[in-house]
Amino acid sequence: MLVNSKEILSKAKQEGYAVPAPDFIDLDSARSYVQGAEKEGKPIILSFAQAHSNVISLEEAALIGKYIAENSVVPIVLHLDHGTDIEFIKKGIDLGFTSVMIDASMDTFDENVRKTKEVVAYAHPRNVTVEAEIGHVGSGDNYENHDHTDSIYTEVHEAIKFVGLTDVDSLAVSIGTAHGKYKGIPQINFERLNELKDAVSVPLVLHGGSGSGDDNLKRCAHNGISKINIFTDFLVGAMNEINEKKPTEYFDLKVCANDGMKKVLEHYFKVFSK
Repeated sequence: MLVNSKEILSKAKQEGYAVPAPDFIDLDSARSYVQGAEKEGKPIILSFAQAHSNVISLEEAALIGKYIAENSVVPIVLHLDHGTDIEFIKKGIDLGFTSVMIDASMDTFDENVRKTKEVVAYAHPRNVTVEAEIGHVGSGDNYENHDHTDSIYTEVHEAIKFVGLTDVDSLAVSIGTAHGKYKGIPQINFERLNELKDAVSVPLVLHGGSGSGDDNLKRCAHNGISKINIFTDFLVGAMNEINEKKPTEYFDLKVCANDGMKKVLEHYFKVFSK
């Protein structure tokens, strides 16, 4: 069933676990994630990033996501991830995305507030939930077309003020992760996470989950993070399965890739659970 993120993230926040948010880039990856969620009997946030609109169009992503979500037996959120263009986000809402992220984290605080309020004003009357980001989750070597940028930790007082000014539904925070591949395991600032959890009323989101380490992610899920974004690990999992099985036919290769992604999702459902 196709839903927005309000209820499932509120439940995750109350009960102390996190919902996986994998990015899909085609029909196979979207279907694999939803089949994995159905196997577990749990919701997921099926995400499509604006940066991937050079792989499939926003219209194609909306058609794929809506069809699969509407025919699923578990709650599925169709989420537009890392939207940087307000008109692109509004178009996504019009096409049927039930959740959107406005990423103005590299703008000034006031400009971030302004852009987020504009998206919220458009989304909420249409029953669409909105995520925004305070601080900045940087990136290194990655598959997401982000420029290489350094992370900027989320300041607690700014997060409190931002949520109050914007009426945003969830907040992505920066506590030490980054998009893409790591060299080693990142150092998570759990002290800052605890401060944010106690201070901010809305569910918190962690970007850059891939490669962050199971212990780190489990601790995040148990200590205030309600949604964890994963993408790179799914691509790595698909290639690992292909390299292990060594398919010689194209259809077999696709099956291997799908199976590899399902295994990654199954693993993270366990890591993020209560």
